[in-house]
Amino acid sequence: MNWAVNLIAEVPPNEVTERVVWCDGGSGPEGHPKVFINLDKPGDHSCGYCGLRFVKKDHH
Repeated sequence: MNWAVNLIAEVPPNEVTERVVWCDGGSGPEGHPKVFINLDKPGDHSCGYCGLRFVKKDHH
């Protein structure tokens, strides 16, 4: 049996260059309220609603 938390953990984090991103879980009825996620600290950061992860790419 695959729990939702295990399935979402298999999705790689979204790499972004912004310090703050937002997530609404998708459009329409599948979505959730828009939340803003601060990526200043290292590592990946999960959306509290849907569990999607975001990580800030370093500029070199």
